[in-house]
Amino acid sequence: MSVLSSTSNKLPEGPVVKGKLSRDDIMMRGGMMVIALYLVITLAFPLYAMLSKSFSTYRMELSQYEFQVSDENGVFDGTILTGAQLNRETGAYEDLELSTGSDGRLPVTKFFPDFSFRSPVMYMVRNKAAGGRFLVGSKLHNDLEWVTLDSNTFRRVQLRPVKATGVDNFVNYFSTPALFNSIKNSLWIAVISTIVTVTLAFWFAYSLNRSCMRYKGVFRLIAMAPILVPSLLPGIALVYLFGNQGMIKELLFGASIYGPIGIVIGSVFFTFPHAFMIISTALAISDARLYEAATSLRASPWRTFWTVTIPGARYGLISAAFVVFNLVITDFGLPKVIGGQFNVLAVDIYKQVIGQQNFEMGAVVSVVLVVPAILAFGIDRLVQSKQVALLSARSVPYQPQPNERVDRLSLAYCTLVAVFIVGILAVCQFAALIKFWPYDLSLSLNNYQFDKMDGGGWGSYYNSIKLGLLTAVAGTAIVFFGAYLVEKSNGFKLGRALFQMFAMLPMAIPGMVLGLAYIFFFNNPSNPLNGIYGTMAILVICSVTHFYTVSHLTAVTALKQMDREFESVSASLKQPTMKLFTRVTVPVCLPSVLDISIYLFVNAMTTVSAVVFLYSPKTSLASIAVLNMDDAGDIAPAAAMGMMIFYTNAAARIIHLLVSKGVLTRTQAWRTR
Repeated sequence: MSVLSSTSNKLPEGPVVKGKLSRDDIMMRGGMMVIALYLVITLAFPLYAMLSKSFSTYRMELSQYEFQVSDENGVFDGTILTGAQLNRETGAYEDLELSTGSDGRLPVTKFFPDFSFRSPVMYMVRNKAAGGRFLVGSKLHNDLEWVTLDSNTFRRVQLRPVKATGVDNFVNYFSTPALFNSIKNSLWIAVISTIVTVTLAFWFAYSLNRSCMRYKGVFRLIAMAPILVPSLLPGIALVYLFGNQGMIKELLFGASIYGPIGIVIGSVFFTFPHAFMIISTALAISDARLYEAATSLRASPWRTFWTVTIPGARYGLISAAFVVFNLVITDFGLPKVIGGQFNVLAVDIYKQVIGQQNFEMGAVVSVVLVVPAILAFGIDRLVQSKQVALLSARSVPYQPQPNERVDRLSLAYCTLVAVFIVGILAVCQFAALIKFWPYDLSLSLNNYQFDKMDGGGWGSYYNSIKLGLLTAVAGTAIVFFGAYLVEKSNGFKLGRALFQMFAMLPMAIPGMVLGLAYIFFFNNPSNPLNGIYGTMAILVICSVTHFYTVSHLTAVTALKQMDREFESVSASLKQPTMKLFTRVTVPVCLPSVLDISIYLFVNAMTTVSAVVFLYSPKTSLASIAVLNMDDAGDIAPAAAMGMMIFYTNAAARIIHLLVSKGVLTRTQAWRTR
């Protein structure tokens, strides 16, 4: 037995010595912390501010204020009356009127039925305790000193509410039937739209992947077209088709398109591509041996479908369902255009903030909307974590066999879906070109004279292109570099896990909720970042943050394909990490980098909910112009602007394909060796 193998001669164990961090390790961890800080500032802090706002209650505490009234000679007898006493005696305000928002104001003259601004009577008013506030004109008094005023000045006195923390806002929300009904409406619409969309998308994807039908490439392009337009556009098309003066309104048999029917049809249109992509990916990965086994066991096609095809695609179906559910329940544009009196949560937020300036209640509705969105996202991630590999090294790719009957049915079905998609876009283009529907159907470009209409004019269109380009450039750089740091860093498991958590969070936050949270956080005068509020910068930041998760997952997927041996070789050659990143990692992952950039550009062009609260007159966007023109009754110009967004995104896609083909030919030659 050798000495080294003898248990009695083991070397004594010393303390574990951790290796010293290299300069590259320090730089990568520092970079990761910087981008994590960006996500904290642009996501976590605003959401916390919104949550705090939802629990902030404001109420007129009348007992906080004291008054004295003189006789006609201006002499005070020392009698002190509180606001609560005066209110009990006069019944000036009911208890419900005393609950208000942060900007609430209560005139005090109603406490004095005989008040006249011409009277020689004098008044004294003060805060009885700390926390009381009242205005005399525009001057705020928050101390405990008496203020003496003549009658003419006293009529300008307004009490301000006292801030407290509690659940009163939520109690008020759930006790208001009209508001509470929005939860049921949103869930019902989301569930119905999800069932319809996933069903249609499954059979469309099944037809393309499991048949030998013709024109598959054309149908794939058509299926992706709805991604290129804002969600408001199908609503406008449905108005022209089934509205009060619609082309084929008789097909609804007297039902109204303004409400749940219109929302469901429009939701199916704009969520169809998302469901199709996910399900098509799931169906594309199939093992032909399973189908051969089913055939050898003489299983019928129907039995094979339920025992082989559906189980193999179940994770894709579940993921598609939750994605569609999330998109529908958080969408604002479509219900705003065609929802009519059918209230949903996203529109309620808009009404509370824009219509009633009740930011606290808007925050409450936002919190309510976040709950189902986060639950759907969480369940989807849980299901995905249980997914197992369906394609092994021994698998045989499934190749559909020609079947005349199946191929014809598949072609007929895909044609119907394509007619629906193309028809919606064609109706919008037709509406954009006619002079005055339905009285003057002659063609004209008058509807493209945006500068003569409300909504922001051509400037809003150019702002959208600027936003798209800035979001694509800045977002791609931030997202890809952040993904590289978290994927290629050594050790630092806790930090990388926290970074991944922050990177996944934006997908669960509805755009409208994020936009409202930005108001509470960035519009706060005490925030040093307040200067970016109302500028293009905040729109870019919001867009990058809103679409961060999908871009991050795309980058991580690409980076996982690169072996860590690259980093080892670089370290052994004593080459800086950034040199490896710029000369090897970026060129190898360039296809994904370009995909991220076009994804961010297209979504920045079409988004409505994320920016509807954040734009200023100088930064109005094309998607917001569509909304504003529709509100003003300029539906045809709204359709024209929507089609401009579509054509711009389509052109961007074409440029992306051409650039990809040229660039990848030079940078991806190694793939063909």
